[in-house]
Amino acid sequence: MENTDMPPLKRWTESLASGLVIPALPLALSEDGQWSERHQQALLRYYIESGAGGVAAAVHSTQFEIRDPEHGLFEPVLRLTSEVLDQYAAPDFVRIAGICGRTPQAIKEAEFIRDTGYHAGLVSLAALSDSSESAAIEHIKAVSEVIPVIGFYLQPAVGGRVYRYSFWREFCEIENVIAIKIAPFNRYQTWDVIRAVIESGRRDITLYTGNDDNIISDLITPFVWKDEVRYIAGGLLGQWGVWTKAAVEMFPQIKTDRASGTIASHWMTQNAALTDANAAVFDAANGFSGCIPGILEVLRRQGLVPSTRCLNANERMSPGQAEELDRIIEAYPEFIDDEFVAENLDRWLE
Repeated sequence: MENTDMPPLKRWTESLASGLVIPALPLALSEDGQWSERHQQALLRYYIESGAGGVAAAVHSTQFEIRDPEHGLFEPVLRLTSEVLDQYAAPDFVRIAGICGRTPQAIKEAEFIRDTGYHAGLVSLAALSDSSESAAIEHIKAVSEVIPVIGFYLQPAVGGRVYRYSFWREFCEIENVIAIKIAPFNRYQTWDVIRAVIESGRRDITLYTGNDDNIISDLITPFVWKDEVRYIAGGLLGQWGVWTKAAVEMFPQIKTDRASGTIASHWMTQNAALTDANAAVFDAANGFSGCIPGILEVLRRQGLVPSTRCLNANERMSPGQAEELDRIIEAYPEFIDDEFVAENLDRWLE
């Protein structure tokens, strides 16, 4: 039975630490580029009823351009998301919002998301790409004084940079860091973060995969260093922003198998299949240029968003990407949740 007397902070942090399916929220725009609040709400209700354990808004999938003055969507999108979660989500549903920009902007965003009911900030360091690692550490410290921080190792192909092991080891000394999303799409760099967390002794820092190209492998691997074993607890993923119900149904068996220490070869087969699916959705063949439109195309076909339109009009699906989506939808029906969406879509759109 759920302990409803548990303090709110402890409830969501324990939920996060248990390992969750957390979709990265896409932005719902109509063909003329107007924000569709109706579809945005439907998308959030889809994630909630799929059984996701949280959502991350104002992140890459939501389009960083929501912060641009000509769009002015950062605060409206986050307010609506919070309102929908207030109405439909459980109290321990984890609410994460992206934080961008240099320190003054980041602090302003952190204060806003804290005051709007979000639990933690996923801090992008893309704006500090030309700064020293020491400056990046000071930046994180400043943000962490406002709200709990989830670190974010973002791949260089979409605006991130490479950080040394020593950076992540120092990162782990920041008290209000509660988790790290590992998303460099690189095994060497993934291991740097995990080893840094283990060597820090911080059992209270939860690891989440953002490696959409290697999801299941990340989740089933026991990472061992100096006799300590750590698992990546869950995923905070753009890939899980589509076909979420199927991901939620798969995830408990992964957790059960890794707890028992029995990992079947079936999971490695599924890992390869999901990587193939992600390559089509994220447009890996074209350097991820069609990543966000690919996510939106899956949701558009289901009726959850009205179009693949992005705030940046130059972001479009690549030639052949739609056909690649057709291929993987036919090849991997176990990843698809079209029937679930069709059964509930009208109600979500009300």
